[in-house]
Amino acid sequence: MDRRRFLSLSAFYTVAAASGTLTACHHSDDDDNGSSTPPPPPTGAYVFAQGVASGDPRDTSVVLWTRCVANGGNAAQPVALTLQVSPLADFSKLAASVPLSAVPAYDFTVRAKITGLTAKTTYYYRFIAGSDVSPMGTTRTAPAANDAVAQLRFAWFTCQNWNANHWQAMTLMAAETDLDFVVHVGDYIYETVGTPLQTNAAEPAHTPITLPDGLPLAGGGVYANTLADYRTLYRTYRGDARLQTVHARFPVIAIWDDHEFTDDCWQDHQTYTNANLQQTARRRNANQAWAEYLPVDWGDVSFDLNNANYDNIHIYRDFHFGSLLHLVMTDERLYRDDHVVSEAAIAQALGHDPVNGNDLVGSRYFVPQKVLAQFEALDTQRLGRVPSMLGPVQTQWWKDTLKASTATWKVWGNEVMLNRMWLDLRSIAPAPDNAVFVLDCDAWDGYPSHKADLTSFVKTQGITNVIAITGDLHAFQAGIVRDVPDPATGTPVIIDLMVAGISSRPFFQDVATYSAGMPLASLITSSSVLDNFVMQNNPDMLYSDLDGLGYASATVTPGQFVAIFNKVKGLNADRTAPQAPLAKRTRLTINAGAVSIGVEDNV
Repeated sequence: MDRRRFLSLSAFYTVAAASGTLTACHHSDDDDNGSSTPPPPPTGAYVFAQGVASGDPRDTSVVLWTRCVANGGNAAQPVALTLQVSPLADFSKLAASVPLSAVPAYDFTVRAKITGLTAKTTYYYRFIAGSDVSPMGTTRTAPAANDAVAQLRFAWFTCQNWNANHWQAMTLMAAETDLDFVVHVGDYIYETVGTPLQTNAAEPAHTPITLPDGLPLAGGGVYANTLADYRTLYRTYRGDARLQTVHARFPVIAIWDDHEFTDDCWQDHQTYTNANLQQTARRRNANQAWAEYLPVDWGDVSFDLNNANYDNIHIYRDFHFGSLLHLVMTDERLYRDDHVVSEAAIAQALGHDPVNGNDLVGSRYFVPQKVLAQFEALDTQRLGRVPSMLGPVQTQWWKDTLKASTATWKVWGNEVMLNRMWLDLRSIAPAPDNAVFVLDCDAWDGYPSHKADLTSFVKTQGITNVIAITGDLHAFQAGIVRDVPDPATGTPVIIDLMVAGISSRPFFQDVATYSAGMPLASLITSSSVLDNFVMQNNPDMLYSDLDGLGYASATVTPGQFVAIFNKVKGLNADRTAPQAPLAKRTRLTINAGAVSIGVEDNV
């Protein structure tokens, strides 16, 4: 053990440098002086109610996580733990043995980054507190940077709303035991509970959540505000056995979207009302809870509780998997400018309350294209640059990272829709609805000049094989993204593959709600009718299922990127989760060097 070195970086983080493989330690009942050591506490003294997790895998390191509390003991006392890591499932040889302390200041969560590991290798890990042992986790290091990898498999998922539908998609994902890693592209929790759209909509296993300090929403329900509220959400979500199984079997690379803080957020502003209230303390609470509960490598990113600003956390980062795949994860909330179209301005134009109202239709959803262009010009003049989703610093990092990448496939962990989704109602609607509408201005369509800057960069720099893996919209979509959104003049540069939510209300239902009173409502007789209308209006959208739930997986080789959309059934008639959840699979094939998609439905 004297050859090992343990470096404590912060209360959140411990680095253990593994040196070879150590024989598992065995302690006698007597120390060197012959005196008896106190007996260990009885089994059941400590609880690992949120399971174990690993994350941010690299060729020589991985992050390991758990939460451990005393069972009925003093909640103010730290819990002493030992993390064991082994290349063998029986732990007869140890690659690392790390002393840790779970403290109440961080809700008894701990994480350790184990370094000096062997590339492309499976490791087993567990945490020990007294006589109690956590469930065993399995993780895998990435291939070395120069490794000519023949194949990788990974999955990605999003939008696991505890309050809606069911989580059986996680059961299917966990059964894909050959996955090298899993990506979460945001909405790990939902900050609201008890809203009208969520009432009685979830499987019985997901009982209603009570937030200790939740604040009321105007339309019903409450939203998380304090650190205790956000911790309650993470503790509850991580209590689900299916999510625990995914974390225990695969290293997870996570980024956030909006609901980890608040719906459709930008920086530290919420959008529940037209006022777009700034809530710095709430943003920081959300940041801390995310930092505590996700197995993130704080050697790459940073979190500083002593920084009083809302941007006291920095989570965008990238990962290499040999020479085959380069994964680039962005943060599309913390640095974004306000939505281009002002909710208050739309409210004033309609005679609505510009402060306490909620005019998301016309500002963030179903926005006339001409209105978006007018507001973007005004915002550009005000900011001295085009409105941005990534912010200037992250934008430059994104460009530099992609330009420098030598991997065959550049995969972008992208939270919100990159595909174009416009609806042309000029021939079917009377004034003032006889216009081209941008359906979702919370996504990249709502920042058109910034989107064009990124796509044009990919084109001018000759960057190939760029695949965006996307979430947020609660729909399955696959499409081609051009430097210019007009198919007649634009050059294809990126493929966008959007995964539906694990459980969140499908986007088809949202469109039906938001379009009430508009001519579009007559077209929403079924999800398939709306899908066809969307694809007719957006020729580069090659697949659309706006009424989907599920997850996506991918098999990557030097010659092909093959994705599978795994759609699951909804709740049974009695609101229980289906025991055979798979509804259908759709295969999407992208050949290296080609910006096109082969679609095979019902495979």
